[in-house]
Amino acid sequence: MFIAVDSFATPPATRSEPVSDLVQGETITDEYRWLEMLEKDSPEVLAWTTAQNDRTQSILNALPCHAQLEKQLAPLMSIGSVGLPKREGASAFWTEREGNQNQPILYFAPDLSALTVSGSAVAASNGPSRTDKKVLLDVNTIDAKGLTSLDWWDPSQDGRRVAFGTSKSGSEMSVLRVIDVASGQWLSDEISGKVSFDGWSPSGDAFLYSQLADPADPYSREIRWHQIGQHTRHDPLIYRQKEPSVVPGAGLSRDGRWLIVSQSHGWQSNDLFVGDFAQWQRAGMPSGSFPLVPVAVGLDGNFRPSAIIGDTMFMLSSLDTPKGSLWAVDMHSPARENWKQIIAMRTDEVLESVAYCGGLLVASYSKDVCSRIERFTSSGRSLGEIKLPGLGSATLATDETRTTGFVSYTSFNEPRSIYSVDFKSGAMTLWARPTVPIDPSSVTVSQVFVTSKDGTKIPMFIVHKAGLVLNGESPTILYGYGGFNVSLDPAFNATNWPWYEGGGVYAIANLRGGSEYGEDWHKAGMRANKQNVFDDFYACAEWLISSKFTNSKHLAIQGGSNGGLLTGVAVTQRPDLFCAAISAVPLLDMIRYQQFLIAKFWVPEYGSSEDAEQFGWIRKYSPYQHVTKGTKYPAVLFTAGENDSRVHPLHARKMAARMQALSSNDDANDPILLWVDRNAGHGQGKPLANRIAEQADQWAFMMWQTGMCR
Repeated sequence: MFIAVDSFATPPATRSEPVSDLVQGETITDEYRWLEMLEKDSPEVLAWTTAQNDRTQSILNALPCHAQLEKQLAPLMSIGSVGLPKREGASAFWTEREGNQNQPILYFAPDLSALTVSGSAVAASNGPSRTDKKVLLDVNTIDAKGLTSLDWWDPSQDGRRVAFGTSKSGSEMSVLRVIDVASGQWLSDEISGKVSFDGWSPSGDAFLYSQLADPADPYSREIRWHQIGQHTRHDPLIYRQKEPSVVPGAGLSRDGRWLIVSQSHGWQSNDLFVGDFAQWQRAGMPSGSFPLVPVAVGLDGNFRPSAIIGDTMFMLSSLDTPKGSLWAVDMHSPARENWKQIIAMRTDEVLESVAYCGGLLVASYSKDVCSRIERFTSSGRSLGEIKLPGLGSATLATDETRTTGFVSYTSFNEPRSIYSVDFKSGAMTLWARPTVPIDPSSVTVSQVFVTSKDGTKIPMFIVHKAGLVLNGESPTILYGYGGFNVSLDPAFNATNWPWYEGGGVYAIANLRGGSEYGEDWHKAGMRANKQNVFDDFYACAEWLISSKFTNSKHLAIQGGSNGGLLTGVAVTQRPDLFCAAISAVPLLDMIRYQQFLIAKFWVPEYGSSEDAEQFGWIRKYSPYQHVTKGTKYPAVLFTAGENDSRVHPLHARKMAARMQALSSNDDANDPILLWVDRNAGHGQGKPLANRIAEQADQWAFMMWQTGMCR
């Protein structure tokens, strides 16, 4: 049934050097601890990884479908894109990426009339065709290899300046710079240390930011205030990170009066404080002594400011309202007993965000994983829904001073399009849509609800070519994530089309651990409840089989990051259920994960082996410790980025080594493969050629293992 690949079939030899640790009373032996080093620190790891990469490329490049896939994917991945515009002053700013560009370009239009482009005027280049749009920043001219990415950008309120962050090779170590819009000149201000931008002063002459005080210490974040033209050594300290798993963030009201500081305790709760920023400035901005007043501290909920209008903060909360509610908080009396509810929780949909738009509140809801937009007065009276094009995902771009803005909309069979919106009337007009070389209507999308092990209904989207005959043998990919309050919403992906054209089925499981149904859904898939996520995944796989879409010989699974952990667990707990898996940039050694890079941030989500009770949860599923000798596993492709600043490549390296050594797999037909990208991190900012090569490898692997590649 499968294609035998003889060249490089046998994995490279891997040295075993057992190291034993006593963890919570249990002796745990690790034969491949030496693979935890980065290549720059170990010539042996470098040589071993090169041998693994060479083997993987030799096998995948030899597949009959690989060359054809590269040809098919190149135009599909060269489809341009347009980002949501942001308007400040008289200007508007947005990003566009033409088909052959590695990174998007930041544009601006000095006249708002440039944004009144109708659907009929959308150019083949995907965005507004007006001649008065101008290039503000093109990082493609900085780095010919395309390895420098534009991580973020934010214009000042008067539109005179834009702060932006760039990083290289997927490192996400953003360096902040400022560009003058009129001249296009970069100012001398430059701040490094994985910088985040937190807000401009109303005058545009200063801004709030956070950075790592020590770039080598991911838990050293500081919040500071910077005056344009002043050396950063003089930037006063406002707040400093105190614990590794408690991450600070900040924001400034548009009028510059109020400062908000948040301390996240994982993805399920945070503390929120407010401070009188104007008063601090009048006091001479003393460094390290910013006075903060508690808004919500030590409470079991998330608290997110939506806007501060005058002395009132509109705040989203999950406290006692797991599907979300909106409250008005008096900044002079922010204690909980003084909060006023503006929008109450609804039982059938999740309140995901609220934006303030010129006196209106525009709420984005999710109902059964599809977006819905509704308008309210500032007192909470509904003004009705804004009708979206269909069942899909929508994102808003608004500002506090206007009742107009933009909506980005996409679905599995509709490319991401930008609409200009009058939030007062509800009218939407197409502003930009990419030209795609495929027929999106050629695929069918359905949603089913699968019963998990404990009776919970799990939503799952299923996408395939129209007219597919169910014969129980269709090549099928099941994709999942299940964690960190992340929802897998409908989204267009042109690179799936070769799969659909080949008769493949693509299923997306909305597992517990995400945000699909609010905070209760998230908590049901984290910490002690993590096994629910895996059981949900297996239930979706079994439903696809029992419903005659596929069988275990044609069913593959895929996930990245936390989803890479998901697929790593799945192949060790249910190797019988799948024929292949892709585990991308994964966490896999959960006994030691918290010791590397920024992983202490994730202890509130997973727990830690350093705690006896939490070790018990993790020990039951940690994939690396559950690879057993003589077991026939699905074929697996592990991927990692050598420059990943989130998930250390040690996980993919060690797991591949252990599975290659212990499994009973046929190395020629169902191999365990490893690919470590030396020019990449966690997946962000890759140049076009790298993305095409990566997609060709992964699709070829899946097509081979599910029987589509012949």
